[in-house]
Amino acid sequence: SPLTQTKMAAVDDGCLLVLLLFLARGAAHTLSHRTRVSDSCFRLVDTGKLSLCLHVKLCVVDLCAIDQPLCQDENSLLSFEAICSIHKLMDDDADGTVDTTETDEFLREDLKYHDPKDKHRSFHRADLHISVADMWNAWKSSEVYNWTVQQVEDWLLVSVELPQYSEAFRKQKLDGRALPRLAVKNTTLTVLVLKILDRSHSQKLQLKALDIILFGPPPDHQNWWKDLVLALSVLMALTGCWFAFVQTRKSRDDLSRLMKDLEGLQRAEQSLLDLQDKLQRAQEEQRCVQVEKVKVEEELRNEISSAKQEAQRLRELREGTENERSRQKYAEEELEQVRMALKKAERELESRAHWAPPEALQKWLQLTHEIEVQYYNIKKQSAERQLLQAREGGEDNNNNTHSH
Repeated sequence: SPLTQTKMAAVDDGCLLVLLLFLARGAAHTLSHRTRVSDSCFRLVDTGKLSLCLHVKLCVVDLCAIDQPLCQDENSLLSFEAICSIHKLMDDDADGTVDTTETDEFLREDLKYHDPKDKHRSFHRADLHISVADMWNAWKSSEVYNWTVQQVEDWLLVSVELPQYSEAFRKQKLDGRALPRLAVKNTTLTVLVLKILDRSHSQKLQLKALDIILFGPPPDHQNWWKDLVLALSVLMALTGCWFAFVQTRKSRDDLSRLMKDLEGLQRAEQSLLDLQDKLQRAQEEQRCVQVEKVKVEEELRNEISSAKQEAQRLRELREGTENERSRQKYAEEELEQVRMALKKAERELESRAHWAPPEALQKWLQLTHEIEVQYYNIKKQSAERQLLQAREGGEDNNNNTHSH
């Protein structure tokens, strides 16, 4: 910005004058870490600060007041001096704090952020006035402060996109604590030590370092593939778990179905055995029935034969006699014989409920019917003759009466 260029033009004479005074006294060889003004002057000249080089001594005193354990560490002292330079660059009214207006102006004019709301919120948070101590403490609590040399090298490759200087960074063992020294113009460090001769590269490195000092590490856009691999791994793991669950449930269902089929098969086998047993018993009963049937048929044939013989005898007696009463008596005896044989056969049938009547019994029943019919006809004829005789006797009596 024009204001920064004015500051850079005004600082050269003052810093060089102080440097010449210290060199004339030989103090450049005897200063302690707290009073290494010469190196700080070179760095303050590069930062474009409008201040005297004696401000470095004040920074040393401030660091000891703010962070006593680190005020004896040279690297921490250099980083704190850089933080002081950044704070002074942002503090336009030199009141010792950076307010929101100064931050907004710095983001827009120096860092060229067109929409600095997120950066503004990240820098100030709830503190509207940022002092040097606040900025130093915020830097120490930043993740970048604890970066290793490898992480700084990765940042140089990925975010800054200057891989050609990786070897120089590695040789100088620049870790996260040294990054504030890159956020200010430091020709000694960038040109003489890191061999960054391209001015555009130096400016790019300074802006990137300033960004991570004030606002934290950049978003890790290059690790998207790691997230993708992780997501795919999780997805594959979930898919594997789901597949294993489905297979387990399917196996369990198949096993349950198989057990049911096996139980059904066992029941069917038991039913088959029961049916075979029932069939065997039925066959045994059938054989017994057949044997009984043969016996009954034989007995019936014998009974029928005897009955036929007796009926034949009675028939012969009935036909051979002339006495009507004898014929009727013989017929009744024949009928009684047949009835007795029939009742006996019926009793045999009742004792064998499952027995089917043989053909011989049917013939015997037919014969019984015929004998019943004959007996009925004989009684009818006898009754008709008696009626005729009675009529004739009555007519004779009437004739005798009329003749007397």
